[in-house]
Amino acid sequence: MSEKSSNFQRLSEKVAFDKEHRQKIKFNIGKYDQAVIKGKQRYANLDLAKQRAAGIKHKSMAQIDKLLVEFETNFTRNGGKVIWARDSDDALKEIVKLLDTRKIKKVVKSKSMTTEEIELNHHLEKSKIVPIETDLGEFIVQLAGEKPYHIVTPAMHKSKGDVAKLFNEKFSLEPNSSPEEITAFTRLHLRNHFISAGAGITGANFILADIGGISLTENEGNGLMSMAFPTLHIVIVGIEKIIPSMDDLDLFLPLLATHGTGQALTVYNSIVTGPTKNGIGPSEMVVILLDNGRTDLLAKSRQREALGCIRCGACLNVCPIYKNIGGHSYETTYTGPIGSVITQHLKPIKDYSHLSFASSLCGSCTEVCPVKIPLHELLLLNRSETVEAELTSSSDRFLMKNTTKILNNRRWLDFFGSANKNRLLRHFVSKHWGKHRALPVIAKKSFSQLWLEQQEEKKKG
Repeated sequence: MSEKSSNFQRLSEKVAFDKEHRQKIKFNIGKYDQAVIKGKQRYANLDLAKQRAAGIKHKSMAQIDKLLVEFETNFTRNGGKVIWARDSDDALKEIVKLLDTRKIKKVVKSKSMTTEEIELNHHLEKSKIVPIETDLGEFIVQLAGEKPYHIVTPAMHKSKGDVAKLFNEKFSLEPNSSPEEITAFTRLHLRNHFISAGAGITGANFILADIGGISLTENEGNGLMSMAFPTLHIVIVGIEKIIPSMDDLDLFLPLLATHGTGQALTVYNSIVTGPTKNGIGPSEMVVILLDNGRTDLLAKSRQREALGCIRCGACLNVCPIYKNIGGHSYETTYTGPIGSVITQHLKPIKDYSHLSFASSLCGSCTEVCPVKIPLHELLLLNRSETVEAELTSSSDRFLMKNTTKILNNRRWLDFFGSANKNRLLRHFVSKHWGKHRALPVIAKKSFSQLWLEQQEEKKKG
């Protein structure tokens, strides 16, 4: 068992039996579930919309090389600059170089999972550059010294009491401050940072090939502020976010909003095609196209479908595993079903293959996905790769091999009586079954015995 797998088991067990934590998650996800159910009712044919979105994403991945070059050509023509980053080290080096050259010591950041993926904040701090998170959820977890808990809702694991306590410790606000008071304080606190920062760093929800632009969607306006005030705007985005045309947004933006938060449309939807041409806004705009293992995933004939993800977080909200063990147990940027699928391809498989086994395979994630990614099937494919790479334990392989032989042979299956079968289960299977689960008890008579008895009774009758 790898160190990551061992940590996952330990953290999962700790969180799963933390009743207070589970109540917070149940409450917060429950609010989202209600909103999403209502939001989906606006669609006359939701499945058709999802099929069209899946088709565009599939086509985009098939033509990703051409579309990215088209984007670069158009964006450069608009006055922007494109940097291709092979991995996180390349991206971090280029970002620090951009900031150091301009002697920038403070940046404001809009919410971005890609910056979390490359651990940008940690690297900037090491380089004596201050990163300020401006999304309220990200700001909260940054104050707490934590990683985001959820793809859409970074501070989902905290109650309003937890946040009030945190702001009391950090800013001496009243310990019983209301969410409205905390939000108002944060707005004023961040305003000076927006004005004084030398650069704004954002992600992008979509890369638009035909116009050479990026699309950014948000609910608080911090993304707009991060782009508008500083003289330098840096965008860090994974190459899989490419779509052919701006016209495709009328399909993707409502799907993203509805499945993410239940909204008809997110409050702020921006399309940015380059630096300012009239003196209002950033005079420089740089887009960093990040690979970081994505082309490795693209090479997989089936798992590449996961690159179609639009990061709505819907699969996390329905996943029984995620709702029990929480986001931090995964120790990855992307958690839940989608994170379990992609992480072992973006990072070393030996460290993260265990995540694909942390699933009930109930299929709820596949059902809710707005771009029809067959997540539960991809989890099975990942498991198969793990077995083929011999990354499972020798005891697991022994049990599976011999159990399969026995289950495929009725004579062997009925060779021992129920008492001996139960002893074998307790001796060989109990440790793998888990200490918090009760082993099934083998019935005194097997199905084949009951079947034969039934047939004899029929003959007598």
